[in-house]
Amino acid sequence: MNESSPIRRETAREYPVLTPTPTRRRRRFGSWMILLLVLGLGGAVAHRMYDAKKAAGTTEAGHGRGGGKHGEMAQAVGIATVATGDMPIVLQGLGTVTPLATVTVKSQISGYLTEIGFREGQTVKKGDYLAQIDQRPYEALLAQYLGQLARDQALLQNAKLDLVRYQTLNRQDSISKQNVDTQAALVKQNEGTVAADQAVVDQQRLNIAYAHIVSPVEGRVGLRQVDQGNYISGGSTNIVVVTQLHPISVLFTLPEDDVSRVMKRVREGAKLTVRAYDRGDQHEIATGTLDTVDNQIDVTTGTVKLRALFKNDDETLFPNQFVNAKLTVDTIRNAPVIPAAAILRGTPGTYVYLMQGDDKVSVRPITVGETDGSRTVVTAGLQPGDRVVTDGTDRLREGAPVRITTGAAGPQAAPGRAIDGTVLRPRGPAGPLCG
Repeated sequence: MNESSPIRRETAREYPVLTPTPTRRRRRFGSWMILLLVLGLGGAVAHRMYDAKKAAGTTEAGHGRGGGKHGEMAQAVGIATVATGDMPIVLQGLGTVTPLATVTVKSQISGYLTEIGFREGQTVKKGDYLAQIDQRPYEALLAQYLGQLARDQALLQNAKLDLVRYQTLNRQDSISKQNVDTQAALVKQNEGTVAADQAVVDQQRLNIAYAHIVSPVEGRVGLRQVDQGNYISGGSTNIVVVTQLHPISVLFTLPEDDVSRVMKRVREGAKLTVRAYDRGDQHEIATGTLDTVDNQIDVTTGTVKLRALFKNDDETLFPNQFVNAKLTVDTIRNAPVIPAAAILRGTPGTYVYLMQGDDKVSVRPITVGETDGSRTVVTAGLQPGDRVVTDGTDRLREGAPVRITTGAAGPQAAPGRAIDGTVLRPRGPAGPLCG
């Protein structure tokens, strides 16, 4: 401090400078560590108590709702009982309604169309009147050829009389043999001329008959394709189309693998039933019988064509209509049957969940046979009276607890349909066998 300062060193009070010591710093760090340990232990204890309460609540709820071991929640399921029944073996194929006869009516002669004798959409029988062509030109030609025929017939008659005279004179050695032979040749020539004239006359009579057009088959008349008063060229102008509607046929295809099964039944003389369903494969349209099988397989598609006949009295089948044809080849009698919805597929193969009592399920491998889409035949693994799960199989496993619900899906829960023409096969979700 300088000399001019009013504060004197001698009288000034000195204050000590406080500096923290290492001992106090260590004490403060230790206090914070102890506090953090206490808080951590408290949180751990609270977490364990929360888990214990939650586990206790889950166990209580599980036992209250039919829970199993370790308080596992029971899964709601729908069940079905394995029953014995008859299962038809059905082969399905895409088909088209094809008339047995479709005739495009054309005029065989040329001329003016003078009259239309049908109503569009009318049902006609064989021989019913359809149209009329102007036949007057052909009637005039017929008269001309008839006159020519009469003249040539008179020449023939005269030549025959001359031949008789020449033959008589030849026997009397009054005429040469050459004259007799010449006259005989003239008779043959006149006979040929008369035959040609007769053919022309017949042709004109046929043309007159062609002028009156009739239906060649029984069926339904379509829309007319030419109006009255038009000139028609023979063999080229369409007048109308007549289609036979009853009986009617359905052409459908089946894979070549099914041909042997069908042919075996055909050789046995069985009358196989074919049912036609609509485009959506939901409603049956008509029922008929298998008529014939084609004589070769289409190498491009690996299929064979079949024809089924339908009476079609109510005309529910319409020409060129698309249908799903289902051919019943055979029927399996008294076979164990389950809903297709119960069948699952996984690593070990095809299996179902089998009820063990009323609150547990177990995995049961099975072997399946034929199916109609909603039901499937079980050839091994189940017995009549067994109960299988049909609904709620997503979260099941071996020994899982379940509870049966009254509103569960039944046998028609998941119908499967094939569209490739083969035997319908069941389809089920694939999942693990254990969780």
